[in-house]
Amino acid sequence: MSGKLFYFSALIVIICLANIKNVLGGATEEQMWASADLMKDVCLKKHPKITKEIAANIRNGIIPDDTDTKCYINCIMEMMQTIKKGKFLYDGALKQVDILLPEDYKDEYRTGITACKTAAVGVKNHCEAAYILLNCLRGKITKFVFP
Repeated sequence: MSGKLFYFSALIVIICLANIKNVLGGATEEQMWASADLMKDVCLKKHPKITKEIAANIRNGIIPDDTDTKCYINCIMEMMQTIKKGKFLYDGALKQVDILLPEDYKDEYRTGITACKTAAVGVKNHCEAAYILLNCLRGKITKFVFP
């Protein structure tokens, strides 16, 4: 599958989940992970130095401190519409919580997002800002989910 087609497919899944939210009030855990896997696959193709093992480690909270990893994290967060050009999209992140997360994740995520709102303020490097933000969120959210 070409990169553009795969990216388009991931966008369709996110749009579908947004519509499911209007009916059901949020995604199921299965839908959440399916969406996460689509985003992961798109960003793995854009960042070939990130292996599936490294991505799995990030998901488990082992986050390497290197440029490739930081830019992979930025890619995922941009696809999630939680960061753009190194700026945390606080309102967008809260919307994604409502769309992509099951009910039992939402309160803790809202609290974590609020606590990390200013974690990367003033950081000029987009990838570094995403890395800082992800580490903050990882430290504040026990049911941590990352593609």
